[in-house]
Amino acid sequence: MSLFPTPLELLARARVDLRMGLPVVLSDGSGAALAIAAESLTPDRLQDLQAMGTVTLALTARRAETLKAHAYDGDTARIQVPAEAQIDWIQALADPADDLSMPMKGPLISERGGSAALHRLAIALVKSARLLPATLLVPLEGAAQFAAEHGLTLLPQAAAKPLLSQSSPLHPVAAARLPMLAAEAGRLHIFRPEDGGEEHYAIEIGRADRSQPVLARLHSACFTGDVLGSLKCDCGPQLQGALAQMGDQGSGILLYLNQEGRGIGLANKMRAYSLQDQGFDTVEANHRLGFEDDERDFRLGAAILKKLGFSQVRLLTNNPNKIAMMENTGIKVTERVALKVGENAHNAAYLATKAAKSGHML
Repeated sequence: MSLFPTPLELLARARVDLRMGLPVVLSDGSGAALAIAAESLTPDRLQDLQAMGTVTLALTARRAETLKAHAYDGDTARIQVPAEAQIDWIQALADPADDLSMPMKGPLISERGGSAALHRLAIALVKSARLLPATLLVPLEGAAQFAAEHGLTLLPQAAAKPLLSQSSPLHPVAAARLPMLAAEAGRLHIFRPEDGGEEHYAIEIGRADRSQPVLARLHSACFTGDVLGSLKCDCGPQLQGALAQMGDQGSGILLYLNQEGRGIGLANKMRAYSLQDQGFDTVEANHRLGFEDDERDFRLGAAILKKLGFSQVRLLTNNPNKIAMMENTGIKVTERVALKVGENAHNAAYLATKAAKSGHML
């Protein structure tokens, strides 16, 4: 029946539940578990979780490396949670804010053997919810009945896992003329993903010939740089510089993707900034939080270009990964157009790290 939630809609519901501090029920062919995000955990819910059975803390291998814990499952570590563990202990493992002041958090015992499939799914879920990648899980019998009786979201792994690795389909919502400083002939297009995530925007300058390569930029949202004029990055100058080039040439398309902080969200980005204040570079900070260097999905930009009728671009970028993504998704990059703006005394080390560790062509 069409009025019942689809797997994609259940996934969106699960993200909201986790952000609010509610657990979700995860199941696969061999068992089930109750999972809750470490970031939004409360003392009462930890106590109730511990009363249900043996609790395991799932962390990414990146975070486990910082904690000197074994990640026997490759990209995932399953840490045994002592029965007497308090919420402060859990949050100290999930959040690296006090790693330097309190480096000794162990000894930590990692589980090995058995399946880590539900633990891996739980981490992917909290990542997609823009939470710290750390979850608590406890085995569960009668998953479907438990979820129904307590009003919890039930996610089968077989349905959820492929959805988490795909780009959500995007649909145009609205478009209107928008005169801007860069060009009076502007138009703003809004695209909404099916998975309940943030909307993404296409800013069209002029009316580009769809049969020719268009000057284009993939720009990830940066509240601190785009809005506040932060000097810690070069995002604001890149945004304005790209629009100015498009205005000068009379046409172009800027894809504004709501993937703040390289896809980890603004709160986690501020956590990364705090770690940078402790002396870590931007990549090291992401790793200590448990994230990869870059968690963004650039396929969204290619999908929007296709929706707008473009198949070839002159790409304004310094990031080789964006070029590769475009080519891999069927958008031909006929030229890379350099965008070297915004360097200052506050972001020089940040830009050097992007060049050295992320391959940016600066």
